[in-house]
Amino acid sequence: MLYDCAVIGTGPAGLSAALNLKIHEKSFVWFGSKNLSDKIERAERISNYPGFYNVTGEALNAAFRQQAEAAGLEITERMVTKAVYAEDHWALFAGPEFYEAKTVILASGTAQTKTIPGETEFLGRGVSYCATCDGGLYRGRTIAAICGNPRFAHEVDFLAGLAEKVYLFPYYKPQRAFAENVETVKKGVAEVLGGDRVNGLRLTDGSTLETDALFCLREAVALTTLFDGLETENGHVKVDRAMRTNLPGVFAAGDCTGRPYQYAKAVGEGNVAAHGVIEML
Repeated sequence: MLYDCAVIGTGPAGLSAALNLKIHEKSFVWFGSKNLSDKIERAERISNYPGFYNVTGEALNAAFRQQAEAAGLEITERMVTKAVYAEDHWALFAGPEFYEAKTVILASGTAQTKTIPGETEFLGRGVSYCATCDGGLYRGRTIAAICGNPRFAHEVDFLAGLAEKVYLFPYYKPQRAFAENVETVKKGVAEVLGGDRVNGLRLTDGSTLETDALFCLREAVALTTLFDGLETENGHVKVDRAMRTNLPGVFAAGDCTGRPYQYAKAVGEGNVAAHGVIEML
């Protein structure tokens, strides 16, 4: 199916964009978490969002979820790992699935994960963002996995069932127990090493670790890795007043476009981006 739009991110900007696309009866796929925004959920108190004075983040996020459900919005809980332009539309790879959309709205928040030196160079040659997609290639071998959120722990379990050895770099606390062949490493990954393919990692203490692959299980892929040629400025996606990026049919909204990191600003930009998509279509 060729969608009118793909919305990446379920924070306030993504929700605003999805609601407006729904109202205007556009077809779209919405990628993100069914919990919507962990950032909002953890906020102690919010006093500058219109209509919700001094509300807890948990209550505001619940209101967002209720509105999304009432509007009949469906969320696809897959992480988009690559987007490729195919003449007049975008092909998006998310886990083992493949999606096509005429336009894209990036609403990924500030989770523009910085790549590790060597990560981009070895993508597809030992570096992967999807355990279920590529784990089978390393059956019986040694795998390293960076896990950025406990909700990806099941992917570590999947890799442990395939590999002889898994070196786990958990970037969260607390951590649960894994299979016996999973060894937790408390140091960080400083660089991906290899020749034709990945053969090791340099750690933050200067030591090295031999591995056949590195799986980066994070909340998001760096946007410049996701979209080749995407123009950024001061670490944020560069957009115009219509929230258009330099890539054809790609819009951006919310924290990923820069300060101020405010919910009201994100909602407004999501609205503008959606109307930009509607006008373009």
